[in-house]
Amino acid sequence: SCAIVFRSMAKKTKKTAGKKAAAQKPSGKRLRKAGAKKGAARRGTEPARVREILQKLDEAYPAAVCALKHSNAFQLLVSTILSAQCTDERVNKVTPDLFRKYPTPKDFAVADPRELEQDIRSTGFYRNKAKSILGSSKRIVEEFGGKVPRTMEEMLTLSGVARKTANVVLGTAFGIASGVVVDTHVQRISQRLDLTKNTDPKKIEQDMMRAVPEDRWILFSHQLILHGRRVCQARGLRRAVAALAEGLDDDIDHQPHGPGLRHRRRPVVA
Repeated sequence: SCAIVFRSMAKKTKKTAGKKAAAQKPSGKRLRKAGAKKGAARRGTEPARVREILQKLDEAYPAAVCALKHSNAFQLLVSTILSAQCTDERVNKVTPDLFRKYPTPKDFAVADPRELEQDIRSTGFYRNKAKSILGSSKRIVEEFGGKVPRTMEEMLTLSGVARKTANVVLGTAFGIASGVVVDTHVQRISQRLDLTKNTDPKKIEQDMMRAVPEDRWILFSHQLILHGRRVCQARGLRRAVAALAEGLDDDIDHQPHGPGLRHRRRPVVA
């Protein structure tokens, strides 16, 4: 009887092992799906497809520029720091009085922290932003002769400055293409356009730098940001994005009161 039991257990063990092996072994269908996904990823950044996307962006936003109002590189740096978790419209309302009160990096460097906090309070996260502005201003005065540095390496030594802020300042103020600005608009649109599979801003930037020609990095950033504001919603991008990706002229037309993309059948909330 013991032999019978052992033989029965052995049969069950073999059956169980066979089922596990079958489950672990990828089926032909699964392999085809995986191959299709890899193929789609390759198609997403094919040069011809990227050129078509860039062409559509040029047609829609031929003169896209930074929305933050500024007169020099330092003002743009301060404005970009203030724009974190805040709209450009709000920042542009705060900065005129702010720059009249503190016209130079030295004026910011010696400002009273609590007073500066109140000056920028309406932009949100004002304590951290004041700390970053004061720290950056002091370093610019002490280490860079009162001038905003012109390299990514030096920019990243400033308080509160990461690659996004550095790319904004270097690209917009100096025309230096050091990378691609990746804000929330660029992040989600680049994913929807199948130009990246990543979610980390640093990795997305690297993907964009590989896919987009270097002489387009600055304008491309401005165009995607503007497209995100005028056309797309954070949840569920409109068909205009798909139309942009595929170059479907029938689904895209220019807005009558300014540049941009709009789906004809359904108005888009900016």
